[in-house]
Amino acid sequence: MTNKKRIFSGIQPSGNLHIGNYLGAIANWIKLQDEFESIFCVVDLHAITVPQDPETLRKKTLEIAKIYLAAGIDPKKSSIFIQSQVSEHAELCWILNTIAKMSELEKMTQFKDKTQAGVSEGIGVGLFDYPVLMAADILLYGTEVVPVGEDQKQHVELARDLAKRFNHKFGETFIVPKAFVKEEGMRVMGLDDPTKKMSKSATSEYNYISLTDDAETVKRKIKKAVTDSGSEIVYSDDPPRVDEASPRVEAGKPALKNLINIYASFSGKTPKEIEALYVGKGYGDFKNDLAEVINNFLTPFQEKLAAISDEDALEILRAGAEKVRPLAKAKLDDVKKKVGFIS
Repeated sequence: MTNKKRIFSGIQPSGNLHIGNYLGAIANWIKLQDEFESIFCVVDLHAITVPQDPETLRKKTLEIAKIYLAAGIDPKKSSIFIQSQVSEHAELCWILNTIAKMSELEKMTQFKDKTQAGVSEGIGVGLFDYPVLMAADILLYGTEVVPVGEDQKQHVELARDLAKRFNHKFGETFIVPKAFVKEEGMRVMGLDDPTKKMSKSATSEYNYISLTDDAETVKRKIKKAVTDSGSEIVYSDDPPRVDEASPRVEAGKPALKNLINIYASFSGKTPKEIEALYVGKGYGDFKNDLAEVINNFLTPFQEKLAAISDEDALEILRAGAEKVRPLAKAKLDDVKKKVGFIS
């Protein structure tokens, strides 16, 4: 281990990992691993907070790990492992449960969204307790910086609160972490609904571009992606405005803004440069080129992904677990001693 500040983050092995996950998380991790001591996890304990098919879960766990590697997460620079293979995550979660408050967890936006307007009957305790497990993930390693999306910032705030609460009650134990959130403009929204984030659990395949989609699928999905009124390729950051003719709120050109953001992220061009490319051209030309830009990234990425065997991925994951386990054990031993457990 080094003297660099430590970061921790992870992705659930469920659904279809898409370009939004890459641009919003993994691409950022690749850059950060040179600056920070980096720990990246496949968070399978989080995945089972909703029903999972066991065989599919095993398959997806390896798939996520291989995606990390193919994208450029380097096991020589970063520790990569499976959450459930380091039992200290679950143990620390239980201890933190004893200082977490029901009122805090009831306020969590993601829980409220998933329980469909407050209807919690039939929802598992694991889903309710998800943010405490996330806090345990972070605090277990003395994490100083947590790269997350805006929607996860609330969970990092809970981790901060629990760290402070434990420290106040039992003495200085946990580093109080800080969230690192990418700018709003780079959030990748759904191709079928630009007001909501692209989702790997979306019911429609036309919501996202999967990292494993072939070239023709990408072209088909981009062709069907929703666009705004008009035909000019214009990047608009206009504030929301009310349409007097109908009871709805519009916000500039959110669908086109999203597509241009995706184009910019994969091409390295700025939105203004992209606008200039399509002066006098329409959505058809723009969408054809956008699909090509995405495929120019996905084709070599998928070649790297196909070259990684399950055995190679498992070897890296086991080595990663062995590397981080001493950190996790030392922190949990300290916690147990402070709460009064006999070793």
